[in-house]
Amino acid sequence: MTHRTVGYPAGLPDDPLANVTEPTPECPVEITLSALHGRWTTLVVRELLRGDRSYSELRTALPMLSDKVLSDRLTQLGEAGVVERDRRPGWPPRVRYALTPSGHRLGPVLQALWDWGAEA
Repeated sequence: MTHRTVGYPAGLPDDPLANVTEPTPECPVEITLSALHGRWTTLVVRELLRGDRSYSELRTALPMLSDKVLSDRLTQLGEAGVVERDRRPGWPPRVRYALTPSGHRLGPVLQALWDWGAEA
């Protein structure tokens, strides 16, 4: 078996999805960019990489982030399969947000984006 990148420049996958002539929703890069789109999204993921958080803990960690945008980002990340919401019974109800296994795999992606930006 040959290595996936044999015959391809570094960073280009040997996959038919990489040889399209326009962006498609099935493209893994487009899926990742869609999950991370929107201002504040990467910072919400960063906070959740540090551990499970309540809504108020996220608000405290990101004080300039509005309630509406935080709610929107948590919903978006949930729909993308990056974040899960755990509602615990009781009064008042307790809600915790945590990264899914898929969400945890974004850690190295964010690090690579940071590294690239720091060298640009």
